[in-house]
Amino acid sequence: MSQIKLQPPRGTRDLVGEEFRRHHRVIKTARRISALYGFEEWATPIFEDTRVFARGLGETSDVVSKEMYEFKDRGGESVTLRPENTAGVCRALVSNGLTQSLPRKVFYAGPMFRYERPQAGRYRQFHQIGAEVLGAGEPLADAEVIACGYHIIRELGLDEGVILEVNTLGDAESRDAYRAALVAHFTAHRDRLSEDSQRRLEKNPLRIIDSKEPQDRALVADAPTIEPFLTEGARAHWDALRRHLTTFAVPFRENPRIVRGLDYYSHTAFEFVTERLGAQGTVMGGGRYDGLVEEMGGPPTPSVGWAAGVERLAMLMEKAGLTPAAPRLVTVIPVSEAEEGVALSVLQSLRGAGIGAEMGYRGNLKRRMERANKQGARVALIIGETEATQGVAQLRDLDAGTQEQVPFAALAERLRK
Repeated sequence: MSQIKLQPPRGTRDLVGEEFRRHHRVIKTARRISALYGFEEWATPIFEDTRVFARGLGETSDVVSKEMYEFKDRGGESVTLRPENTAGVCRALVSNGLTQSLPRKVFYAGPMFRYERPQAGRYRQFHQIGAEVLGAGEPLADAEVIACGYHIIRELGLDEGVILEVNTLGDAESRDAYRAALVAHFTAHRDRLSEDSQRRLEKNPLRIIDSKEPQDRALVADAPTIEPFLTEGARAHWDALRRHLTTFAVPFRENPRIVRGLDYYSHTAFEFVTERLGAQGTVMGGGRYDGLVEEMGGPPTPSVGWAAGVERLAMLMEKAGLTPAAPRLVTVIPVSEAEEGVALSVLQSLRGAGIGAEMGYRGNLKRRMERANKQGARVALIIGETEATQGVAQLRDLDAGTQEQVPFAALAERLRK
């Protein structure tokens, strides 16, 4: 009987070696920087009641209509693997009775799921980091959440070649006037629109602006922008955002074609984009969503946030040659089986002192040394019969090729140097 060779499901992958180290660096850096801005980390369930996403993303969105992993559980309830996490965070705010203690700054990291065609940097199980400011309507909140995202990108060493693009969606009155102008423009050219955009013209005309179809792009280029339709209040919010971004030293350019299709999005929309990943150019995106918490059963709660694809940021790190090095451990080597007990005590004392150390499970001195070099160990601690008796180890620097004798009690302090 031939042995079955199992592989990860299509659109998923294992994270090992260098890939995992890049992935881990993105999340670790985002956790550290977001904490500097006062964000606390939340973890919500990987699957939710389907209504969380149907309400949060809109029944007509591509994610809800085409890409969600939705299924009935054994109790007959409709549940969905989360395709994004903003809706889950807003649901958690309401479920945990936190709408009376606002604003809240929330950071999250974890896997998301979408059934779509796998391609470079896009998977059916992918990972996101995100930051949300819940309960603050001021443009300063928009600017601060963007500055946090920029700080993370900069700290990863990816700011060169990644550009922040911003736009305003205005307030409800601004959008109503803008939507009417878009409907008039696209209706005049309806027969030239793609099939998807013809449907959007009836239900969600702003989403035509975001179409990737070539026939739509030509029409979008001549479509009106929202700027002439902004109310006085919407214009003040837009002006303040740009002023705050300048104060935060966050470089940006305006892009009037960044839109969000759902009615509860307002004012700020933004994306960090790059040309280094081909067609998959957005690495972080977000905006203001002043009605989403209300969709989850909470009170009106102005909010703003972003999400970033960990895989895409990791791909940028790889292209920039920024893969973190594997940790270099200390290898403890007993010369013979007789010294193994002493070597194990030394090994565990180093770990207790916060020094990464390991000891091979088998092999003579020569083979253990070969393995230490192959694995990139920085130091080998050799313990033979004499060393075990005297309570010392031969410390061999595997980079410099030097060797010295160090008492067991002084090993941790010596290795920290």
